[in-house]
Amino acid sequence: MEKVVIMGSGCAGYTAALYTARANLRPLVLTGKQPGGLLTTTTIVENYPGFAEGIDGYELMVRMQKQAERFGARVKFGTVEAVELSREPFSLTVEGETVQTETLIIASGASHRHLGLESEHKLENKGVTYCATCDGALPIFRNQPLVVVGGGDSACEEATYLTRFGSQVNLVHRRDSLRASKIMSDRALSHQKIKPVWDSVVTEVLGVNQAKVTGVRLKNLKTEKETVLDASGLFVAIGHIPNTQLFRGILDMDEGGYIIPKKGTATNVPGVFVAGDCADPVYRQAVTAAGMGCAAAIDAERYLVARNE
Repeated sequence: MEKVVIMGSGCAGYTAALYTARANLRPLVLTGKQPGGLLTTTTIVENYPGFAEGIDGYELMVRMQKQAERFGARVKFGTVEAVELSREPFSLTVEGETVQTETLIIASGASHRHLGLESEHKLENKGVTYCATCDGALPIFRNQPLVVVGGGDSACEEATYLTRFGSQVNLVHRRDSLRASKIMSDRALSHQKIKPVWDSVVTEVLGVNQAKVTGVRLKNLKTEKETVLDASGLFVAIGHIPNTQLFRGILDMDEGGYIIPKKGTATNVPGVFVAGDCADPVYRQAVTAAGMGCAAAIDAERYLVARNE
């Protein structure tokens, strides 16, 4: 029987693990299918406090894991496949095995949003990718024209990163201005290798027959004119979907699938708490996720104290 199980191993999960471990609760952290969360796909994190020169996203998560483990947190690679939260103790099915726990902290994060095109799906990992820092340095993208879709900070960061490898980076956005922060917008739009393509969407990824991306078909939303843009890679950066599908019909969520906390980090099921991007459609920053992880840990600890009095 576990006292605390934490679903997820990003900033929220490892911060919750650190706090519950220091409270002698020996938390069990279930990594999910992407240990370290989406931050491990980022190169330099410049806006996490305490690192004046920035820190590599993967390195930051490794440090967080080691810090939590130092105080007794246990980290287990595995994905939760099913949950039973209607009675106590809670039961989780993890890679076919049952784990029982008194409390659960959900820090399952979010996943990359896809365009939803059949051609996109067929060419995934054949030139279509959702992480420039993971794949941008691959030989197939070097000195080739590339396309990034999106208009937020992530899209600008991806486009700027890809200028190291591609001959030109076309930044396709459905509006006529970016919604990214000013510093990220300025950095992207001032780069000589980045060309904005406004008011446009990708309607097809070309190259299915060749089993590699050869270009994209674009549609201008104002003129409805279609054009073809040659490219060897398509990098999709249009946001994220919260990893909360397991909890539909069990926990209260908004229309986007984000879990809605009731008081602090508590959900509508007593003993179940939530932290990070799976409950945050607004800020979605590493530091806010860490803060929520801290709060969830404190809430879980107080819940356990109260029920055992």
